[in-house]
Amino acid sequence: MTGNEKRNHETEAQGAIRIWRNARLLTLAPGADLTLLEDGVIAVRDGRILFVGAEADLPVSLAEAVEVTDCGGRIVTPGLVDCHTHLVFGGDRAMEFEMRLNGATYEEIARAGGGIVSSVKATNALTIEQLAEAALPRLDTLLAEGVSTIEIKSGYGLSIEGELNMLRAARRLETLRPVRVVTSYLAAHATPVEYRGRNDAYISEVVLPGMEQAHAEGLVDAVDGFCEGIAFSVEEIARVFEKAAELGLPVKLHAEQLSNLGGAKFAASCGALSADHLEYLDADGAAAMAKVGTVAVLLPGAFYAINETRKPPVQLLRDAGVPIAIATDCNPGTSPLTSLLLAMNMSATLFRLTVEECLAGATREAARALGLQDEVGTLEAGKSADFAIWDIQRPAELVYRIGFNPLHSSIFKGKKVSA
Repeated sequence: MTGNEKRNHETEAQGAIRIWRNARLLTLAPGADLTLLEDGVIAVRDGRILFVGAEADLPVSLAEAVEVTDCGGRIVTPGLVDCHTHLVFGGDRAMEFEMRLNGATYEEIARAGGGIVSSVKATNALTIEQLAEAALPRLDTLLAEGVSTIEIKSGYGLSIEGELNMLRAARRLETLRPVRVVTSYLAAHATPVEYRGRNDAYISEVVLPGMEQAHAEGLVDAVDGFCEGIAFSVEEIARVFEKAAELGLPVKLHAEQLSNLGGAKFAASCGALSADHLEYLDADGAAAMAKVGTVAVLLPGAFYAINETRKPPVQLLRDAGVPIAIATDCNPGTSPLTSLLLAMNMSATLFRLTVEECLAGATREAARALGLQDEVGTLEAGKSADFAIWDIQRPAELVYRIGFNPLHSSIFKGKKVSA
């Protein structure tokens, strides 16, 4: 093929229509239930969905496709969205796992110098390339389960350069794998040893200037914080969120995991995309979240790993009308979980979410928690062509099975990325 022929072929392919037919579609569009659209078809051009619906309704103008894939009657869902992870880090915290088995609580481990701070040394010892390389096996495991969009937080650097390197590594992953990475700046995750007892100084000297630099480099999509007795108060988080507002960055918050400091209510007052964990959420917090559409992100992996007994108030969230998402919270200490399918099962068995809540929570509502509801999370015309094709007979199988991955193949921006 000559150079001109190759360029012409690439131009033709770029604008070509591709069709996936003979599919049982679970669109998870707003207002849709788990009813499958039989004999469905998805038409795609330039990585975006042109049409979703019954094949009999496919417009004639879209029928001439350069490539047609027969889904074999398989169920097709939106690509999964893992909306809360700490995927980039160094080392592990298996020793703390043993400590918990011997009766130590999360708070006791943190106050003894373990927890988040114990990951800082291992993380800061790695280069950007090494951080990305260490994260790849975790990322690949999630991608193999149909995940197409993933949020990745900083928070184990606890210095300006350390936090920036984590975000740089997260951005690097997007160039190494077919995945959409959303970054969250989480320098207000813990106080480093040299600032112990001086949270205000740490915020002034590290968190705020680091945020400015991350924003200047285009490394940050949202700003997060950990509002808890062992981390930062509402007043301290307020300083972080004020700077985020100045920079035009959306916010989210780890809130009400171990106690109720009113973090979720405060986050909602700032128009937060999400408040996450929420085991100790009260009615005022839920009402505030519902009023502005702040998503509740439930993290059953952390609940399970630290052997919590207080469950997030799911019925309170339902009654208030708060959107519910679920995520892995993949991290080295309190949720070493790299399976969003298992997170769905845990959400059902531990928190009593319905199958529909679990599936929507790992797609549509997870996208909402990232501010990406107009781009991903449902099968609708105009959105990115990210979808997963499953070897299952009914949607409940994605929630019901434990330790089994029924993914047949996944599509990212209109291209097949796994089989």
